[in-house]
Amino acid sequence: MKFQPNILSSWKGYNQQLFINDVFAGLSVGVIALPLSMAFAIASGLKPEVGIFTAILAGALVATLGGCRVQIGGPAGAFIVIVYGILHTYGPVNLLIATALSGVLLFLMGVFRIGGLIRLIPQTVIHGFTSGIAILIFLSQLKEFLGLSVEVPADFFAMLDTLYTHIHEYNSTTVKTGLLCLAFLFVWRISKKHFRVGKHIPEILLVMILATWGVHVFNLPIETIGTRFGGIPNHWPALVIPSFASVDLGNLFVPIVTLAILGAIESLLCARVADGLTQQSHDSNQELMGQGLTNFFLPFIGGMPATGTIARTVTNIKSGGTSPISGLVHSLTLVLIVFFLGHLATEIPLACLAAILIYVAWNMGDWVHLRRIRERPFSDQVSLSMVFILTVICNLALAIGFGLCWALLNYWFQKHKIRP
Repeated sequence: MKFQPNILSSWKGYNQQLFINDVFAGLSVGVIALPLSMAFAIASGLKPEVGIFTAILAGALVATLGGCRVQIGGPAGAFIVIVYGILHTYGPVNLLIATALSGVLLFLMGVFRIGGLIRLIPQTVIHGFTSGIAILIFLSQLKEFLGLSVEVPADFFAMLDTLYTHIHEYNSTTVKTGLLCLAFLFVWRISKKHFRVGKHIPEILLVMILATWGVHVFNLPIETIGTRFGGIPNHWPALVIPSFASVDLGNLFVPIVTLAILGAIESLLCARVADGLTQQSHDSNQELMGQGLTNFFLPFIGGMPATGTIARTVTNIKSGGTSPISGLVHSLTLVLIVFFLGHLATEIPLACLAAILIYVAWNMGDWVHLRRIRERPFSDQVSLSMVFILTVICNLALAIGFGLCWALLNYWFQKHKIRP
């Protein structure tokens, strides 16, 4: 497979006006990526700057090495549950190793032209695991949303038990803050959709600014980035060299494969959405190689797994982005924010970031398909419901494995005219 990043063929007909459009699109995506990258990192059990630095490096590498010219890479909500589980089961060092090795696997998938096969994964599998991840993100954010101080485990049933046992310990000020933020996000979304009010203002950034202002002005007694993490460093992270000498591939095999498969699905799904909006076509195998190199290099700055992100890519396109320049400007915007405005992040309330992720989870879930599941053929009902259930109560690897096996079995039934 020939390694040919899309950036090499993105300049035909490129002009000054397109460059200006890319710059403004990159600025828009950059300010939106700030709260999301922090929220994804914190929800994964990491420090907020890990998400920011991941967004910076991933955004630049995906733009320059990938196969989709308008793709914006960075931390994604789909990785939250997986990263949280790896971190608490195997530790931070093994998370870095798993991320790097998943990048190697992604690169090999591109080299051996697996990209076309991944695009054939049934939509029922995608709908099922996407909705299941949305449920898990919602549950994982209840701790910060309620202001609980207890450590919440990654296992579904243990998580429910812990939340049920300690829910009476909620902080009323934190709950009110979270509810106000959540209400603001939905009201602003409705106003943009039906009344065209503030349609160019990103509600996620606006609610973070207002919540931070409220905490500062009213001196609210709730937990913030400053009280939990001490703030955001205004310098580039030191180089981290993960030690592969003592890695236990037997234990890390499933996490590595899960990260790689999910990263491949997310990035190619995002690229397909971008194709539909831009009337262009991406190179799926080059995209996998670009994503692979990105995830291989991220651990060297202590970063978390990254992939193509639908919300930021769509924002990039609708803001006028047409080339990898917008992805590079997005990364540069984050660099400037961190280095010059990072000290302002100390008073961002964690309840606000939890509300943002609950809002993201709501938008992420394919609730329409779940609600209308009885209208589907029997085989689709089994695939969608089982992938959803297995994602929630077991793990994503088992869910996707079941979905693919069921799809192959159903194909065999149809080929031999057998009704399952």
